[in-house]
Amino acid sequence: MNPEYRRELLDTLVRECYVEREVTLSSGKKSDYYLDCRRAMFIPRAAFLAGELMLELATDAGVEQIGGMAAAAIPVTDAILAAAYRHDVAMRGFFVRKEAKGHGMGQRIEGAFKPGLNTAVLDDTITTGSSTLDALAAVREAGAIVTAAIFLVDRGEGGAGAFAREGLKIRSIFIGDEIRATARSRR
Repeated sequence: MNPEYRRELLDTLVRECYVEREVTLSSGKKSDYYLDCRRAMFIPRAAFLAGELMLELATDAGVEQIGGMAAAAIPVTDAILAAAYRHDVAMRGFFVRKEAKGHGMGQRIEGAFKPGLNTAVLDDTITTGSSTLDALAAVREAGAIVTAAIFLVDRGEGGAGAFAREGLKIRSIFIGDEIRATARSRR
């Protein structure tokens, strides 16, 4: 993993995405900090860095397609696909809706999803993993061979264990404690 890219992305996450205050996370858990990685994923340089670093995790895991639950996984997937194009890596992407559309094709999985491929589910930040576990169930049901779970940030609060119990390789660029410690050291 490129240490310069990783350090630069860490700086961006701390500067743009880290907020220290009492919050309720989507999992329902309380936390004394929040990390809104979507902010970084809409900054061109940060999206580039995340794509480059996460593509490395995806290729090391031997996956052919990546995706996760809308909406957080969409910009992460896009960043990885752009990196795959730059490096001539064959990779497909998709996203999973909370429920199938009531119009059009009525699909729950959108994008370039293809059954039978080695697949990684992903998210920007994982706490308990509940939404990504929902995406995992949907793509398995649709015929994907899911072998890995990839995250920009693992908060270290049980989510990785949930994916390990599903038999997946777990990969992440950062852990929450590293981001928190970096932010606190810069006060």
